[in-house]
Amino acid sequence: MSVRKLTSIKDVAKAAGVSVTTVSRYLNRTLDLPLPTRTRIDEAIKSLDYRPNPHARRLSRGRAETIGLVVPDISNPFFATLVAAVEEEADRRSLAVSLHATLNRPGREITYLQLIEHNHVDGLIFATNHHDDGLLAPLINRTGKVVVVDEDVPGALVPKILCDNENGGYLVGQHLAANAHRRVLFVGGSPEMLSAHRRRQGLSRALNERFGDDAELTAYAGDYTVDYGREAARRFLREDRPGSAIFASSDEIAIGLIEVFKETAVSVPEDVSVVGFDDVSPLHLFAPPITTVRQPVREIGKRALEVLLETNWQDPGSFASEELLPVEIVVRNSVAPPAKP
Repeated sequence: MSVRKLTSIKDVAKAAGVSVTTVSRYLNRTLDLPLPTRTRIDEAIKSLDYRPNPHARRLSRGRAETIGLVVPDISNPFFATLVAAVEEEADRRSLAVSLHATLNRPGREITYLQLIEHNHVDGLIFATNHHDDGLLAPLINRTGKVVVVDEDVPGALVPKILCDNENGGYLVGQHLAANAHRRVLFVGGSPEMLSAHRRRQGLSRALNERFGDDAELTAYAGDYTVDYGREAARRFLREDRPGSAIFASSDEIAIGLIEVFKETAVSVPEDVSVVGFDDVSPLHLFAPPITTVRQPVREIGKRALEVLLETNWQDPGSFASEELLPVEIVVRNSVAPPAKP
């Protein structure tokens, strides 16, 4: 059984009596040809059943028509939802997405940021989940065409799409204060991370507005993971419960806390109230359902791609330094007034 040889651009050029470069530029719409020449090329394409290689055409234009998406961990529900939103918006625009998971390791982040320098992607949506040690920002600024999402990279002079972390913390503080909690434990990321700093700042502001100097805010700092939530819960119990309520700065932390509390017969909310942040995990299925702050994760992904494609990258002065998307508190059943001693 014989296999039909695919027609090449050289075959078209030969049949039309022009050069390969002429055919290539004509197909890429970068060359205006006389009508007779255009007709010969079109007839050669039709008679030879030539089908251009889209990948080759993209490379010839110096563009990949592929968006890079760098996230710390695709198994995390927050980042999985973010990825899905970017993929959906890219598909609507007929773009491909090149996904890269860094495992939250700076070395891998640097490797993937260099993709755009080598013209492997047309632009990058970048999410980190740790404090920058000074390596990421200069590389992002040199690379250009990067939109930072979710967590800030201080010193990166590019568009940033973040949620309103401070207002999220403030909403939690208001809700806890309304339930008479003046002693609160904040379990979040490193204080150097903008998300953790702003969530704690908003929480503190709400508690101080209600209780003044009588407000007591304690903080534990660690990773936004279930494992750290378990560790924080054990520390909370060892230290004689420094708070009648806990604000977990991510759903993952909240899940870890609740696992340990269940194992140790600590009841939520009778013994301690718990509030999460993100609302991408199935916290509504817990017993009790967990109150949390809902981030607009899908909107963050969609908006990041819009900004990446619509920004005038030749004019750095036009970049919006930071765009905050609104959050809301989803009240369920994990908060109640403090138990009497």
